[in-house]
Amino acid sequence: MTRFFTSEHEWIAVDGNVATVGITDYAQGQLGDIVFVELPAAGATVAKGKEAAVVESVKAASDVYSPVSGAVTGSNDALVDEPALANTAPETDGWFFKLTLSDPSELDGLMDEAAYKAFVDGL
Repeated sequence: MTRFFTSEHEWIAVDGNVATVGITDYAQGQLGDIVFVELPAAGATVAKGKEAAVVESVKAASDVYSPVSGAVTGSNDALVDEPALANTAPETDGWFFKLTLSDPSELDGLMDEAAYKAFVDGL
């Protein structure tokens, strides 16, 4: 499984043509305590760089953008029931949604873990 990152602080783990998307540890730290999430429904289509989910924290509500285009195959019901999972396990159990990639070449513009770390260190 290969993991990529966006400058909007989303991560995407790709296994074949299937990807899992969530927000990074940096993002959850900036948001503070997350109290609500709105996730895309299975069957929805999302476009690269467009809003796919909403996360609301004690500080603000923010859009979560899809790192790539594709069809949503499922969302994390555990995260809906317990939004704090995005704080406690943002890059594991706190994933947001899964999708089937419609254009795998869109992964080419994303950062790998080292590039994302350098990006965050520069903020």
